[in-house]
Amino acid sequence: MITIALSKGRIFEETTPLLAAAGITALEDPEASRKLILPTNRPDVRLIIVRATDVPTYVQYGAADLGIAGKDVLDEHGGDGLYQPLDLNIARCRMMVAVREDFDYFGSIRRGARLKVVTKYVKTAREHFAAKGMHVDLIKLYGSMELGPLVGLADAIVDLVSTGGTLRANNLKAVEEITDISSRLVVNQASLKLKRDQLQSIMDAFAKAVAANQ
Repeated sequence: MITIALSKGRIFEETTPLLAAAGITALEDPEASRKLILPTNRPDVRLIIVRATDVPTYVQYGAADLGIAGKDVLDEHGGDGLYQPLDLNIARCRMMVAVREDFDYFGSIRRGARLKVVTKYVKTAREHFAAKGMHVDLIKLYGSMELGPLVGLADAIVDLVSTGGTLRANNLKAVEEITDISSRLVVNQASLKLKRDQLQSIMDAFAKAVAANQ
């Protein structure tokens, strides 16, 4: 049995064509089903639906053979024990620093001000600001980052930005790009040795589909 860990939402939707290219189709819609283990048209392949942040952990410890996770999640996780053979080029966005429209971010940096920053990407934010020689206080939140600067909790946020619509709707502006984000295929290293033929066929099909879309 091959187990593939996925999260609901955009990643699942954009992974569906890749799975189809490998001859794999979910027999139930994860948005409509309460099941966390979904059968597929192949008796030797099943999908498990987990939180996006948990995908690397399921794969790392062998509860899943393959997984699809954003670079943002993998950077925070550290990627220990994971083989990352392929950038799937899906669920693309950017990790950005954003502030209120009226906040002088670069002036604050020049003055050496110590900024308060809210984010759920603490490791990524810490490394980014350390590389710039900035002193910041990081405050971890799990959602609604945009609220932080609006209510005085923080001066800035570090979050994923796709179209920028949510920032604009809340009178925020992106001031600095940290990195481009896309979703990656991750593989359990032990599974790759024990189930190489099965996994390699799926990996090859994904790679071919990605190349065709570029």
